[in-house]
Amino acid sequence: MPIGVFDSGVGGLTVLKSLRAALPNQPFLYLADTANAPYGDRSVEEITALTRDALAHLFDRGCRLILIACNTASAIALRKLQQEWLPTLADGDSRRILGVFVPMVEAISGARWNSDGDPETAAAPAGRRRLLFFATAATISSGAFPREVAARVNGVEVIGQACPGLVDAIEAGDDAKAARFAQSACAEALARCGDFPPDTAILGCTHYPLAQPAFRAALPPRTNILSQPDITAVSLARYLERRPGFEENGADARLTRFLTSGDPDAVSALAERFWDEPARFEAA
Repeated sequence: MPIGVFDSGVGGLTVLKSLRAALPNQPFLYLADTANAPYGDRSVEEITALTRDALAHLFDRGCRLILIACNTASAIALRKLQQEWLPTLADGDSRRILGVFVPMVEAISGARWNSDGDPETAAAPAGRRRLLFFATAATISSGAFPREVAARVNGVEVIGQACPGLVDAIEAGDDAKAARFAQSACAEALARCGDFPPDTAILGCTHYPLAQPAFRAALPPRTNILSQPDITAVSLARYLERRPGFEENGADARLTRFLTSGDPDAVSALAERFWDEPARFEAA
């Protein structure tokens, strides 16, 4: 019974790597919808439909818990699919879909929430804070992350900043171009901050951790950059502790499989930039 991890491409491998480190005895099934990537240029309806189809495929493969690692899909499709699609499945009450936003909000606030949206621990004292959120244009335009923050944390201003061209440069292996795109996005975001610098920055795309050194160099030294993959992994481990029955620790517990809607050979080659060992993708 693997845990499913879904992304529109191979960037979600940065999240999967942290998940495997946090849960070494848990099998995972990773699905990359590379045939339809990137999602950032698609409509809300397209993103929702593609995400639903991918989740259905992972459910059919035996997953009962799926993490949407894709920030764009989490921003646009997650809530709708949780509320309107999952309950229509014959065994929907025994399945779960999670995203990557709530773990980041928990890290920002210092509090944790349960599945009903009620606090399990107290939040840090409110105070004026400014947060930079770097993501794709579709994720930024959805407004989903600022809404999650506003619903759970007081006194935090979120400045969303799109990073056009950055994902393509990272996938092309052009580190110099990726650094320029990251630095340009930082400069634009900081110009909007005026005399009140950000205390925290979030790299809200699964590709962006590969450009973190460029973000670090371009942001003020006191701006803390949160690691989305690591925070997501810790959050999932806590989730499984509170909800036993979704994890699996059997004889094949170390098995991780990789599926793609695209060309398995091409995707396997591209995955080398995101994975420390060979990741042999199979056709979904």
